[in-house]
Amino acid sequence: MSLWGGRFKKVSNIQFKRFNNSLNTDYRLIKDDVKSSIAWSKMLLDSKILTNNEQKLIEKTLKWILKKYIYNINEILSSDSEDIHSWIESTLVKKIGKLGKKLYTGRSRNDQIATNLKLWCKRKSNRILKEIIKLQRNFFNHATLQQNTIIPGYTHLQRAQPITFSYWCLAYIDMFERDRLRMIDTVKRLDLSPLGSGAISGTSLNINRKKLADIMGFSNCTTNALDSVSDRDFILEILSTASISMMHLSRFSEDLIFYNSGEANFIELSDEITSGSSLMPQKKNPDILELIRGKCSGVYGSLISIFTLLKGLPLSYNKDFQEDKKYLFQGLDIWEDCLKMSSLVLNNMKLNNLRCKQTAQEGYSNATELADYLVSKGISFRDAHYISGKIVIEAIHQNKHLEELDLLFLKKYCSIIEKDIYQYLTLESCLEKKNSIGGVSKIQTKMALANIEKRLLSLEK
Repeated sequence: MSLWGGRFKKVSNIQFKRFNNSLNTDYRLIKDDVKSSIAWSKMLLDSKILTNNEQKLIEKTLKWILKKYIYNINEILSSDSEDIHSWIESTLVKKIGKLGKKLYTGRSRNDQIATNLKLWCKRKSNRILKEIIKLQRNFFNHATLQQNTIIPGYTHLQRAQPITFSYWCLAYIDMFERDRLRMIDTVKRLDLSPLGSGAISGTSLNINRKKLADIMGFSNCTTNALDSVSDRDFILEILSTASISMMHLSRFSEDLIFYNSGEANFIELSDEITSGSSLMPQKKNPDILELIRGKCSGVYGSLISIFTLLKGLPLSYNKDFQEDKKYLFQGLDIWEDCLKMSSLVLNNMKLNNLRCKQTAQEGYSNATELADYLVSKGISFRDAHYISGKIVIEAIHQNKHLEELDLLFLKKYCSIIEKDIYQYLTLESCLEKKNSIGGVSKIQTKMALANIEKRLLSLEK
């Protein structure tokens, strides 16, 4: 059923009708459309457009429609309705007759769609926030168990300084905490109801928009109708947050793809989350991680598509907005799926602790500590850096770790080096010296874990 047919003498061209319809995308707004419609019916009751009995019947029927069709999407999609809003209206009218048409008094699809989109974003955001917290919990569990597992830290993908796997996990917990806070901040800004804005200039009905917003669970209502019906900033914000978070998931995936390689061999992924090769029987591929990394592009694409969609639009509402839902739904679905898959990875992964430590030792990641030792003996850091570099070259030549070099040999490069150098050069000593806030030492790691656990417990309630 068309919502605008009275102005036209001829029916729509069938090809245009198919091109114009959006039901196959916006059917996902059924919950939100029913919620905003029930709230609107209560305002029509306050405005004496509806009687008490009429409002109750409309509300009851809308709830019935939702209950019957929420899990019967194919029946919705088989209709010839233009969108979910017209489908709900036609279904309501079929059920209760002309009374159903009164629900749409004073309301435009423009403010209706904007409201439903915000309601959907709030619902989806709550699910995504829960997945972020679950992922942080899974990182936390590994961080707790692997406090003594030493791995090489990297810069430029070259072994740099020793860290622990626990510390690596803490880095990602912090990344996803920023994502969580960004999401909360985004939801705060979108938590304003556009309903009651009408087509572009408000409504002539005597309604209380703040009360209307409260009924739907919004914190307040928007303040300018012209902006309200054309505002899609909240989609840009939520997809921006999704894009940043997907970048974090992609970096996480890249780290584990490398850690899982035969060259590193730090971790092993279970058979349940790996795939084989169609030709090479020995292969066990980290496809799940590669897919997370690859799907990042889809979220970026959604964000850029919305930017491009909006950039040339005059105020106020334009039919171009019909395309926003496709990119919004796609981007957030990918993000939510990838968060779930990342938790699955962490739950199906084990560490090769011995290999991790061996690699940290092989990479001369304690060379900085050698330089720091020389500084503690009164040598300038630049000179200490130079001397340490020369010693590393010789250690590579002899195929020895720094701590395996003979004291007399070390003294050739710097006479003030004494036996106490060896306690400086242990990996454990390298870690414990990093005891400033945010450092890798056991004390700082335990403090970080305690703070994170406290936060997670409060969020998981």
